[in-house]
Amino acid sequence: MIDAIAYAIHIIFRAYTYLVFARVILSWIRVSPYHPFWGPILRFIYQATEPILEPVRRLLPNMGGLDLSPIVVLIGLDLVRGLLIQLLVSLA
Repeated sequence: MIDAIAYAIHIIFRAYTYLVFARVILSWIRVSPYHPFWGPILRFIYQATEPILEPVRRLLPNMGGLDLSPIVVLIGLDLVRGLLIQLLVSLA
């Protein structure tokens, strides 16, 4: 049972990591949010990642157009995932 919960936590954090990576890649590519196919995907990715990226972006100093918040979020996600799984395993 514990293994299944740990695996679910791993999958959820991995999926969010992929969303952050997609957000970074889409920020390099010019895609219209009104495009019939890419628009809803783009809006979903931005709505899913912005609640985490925006507070981190406010805490970081202004780097002159260089956004380091995805790196900080990815490191934080990995740390939180590891802590949750270790806590779960230690409780078993």
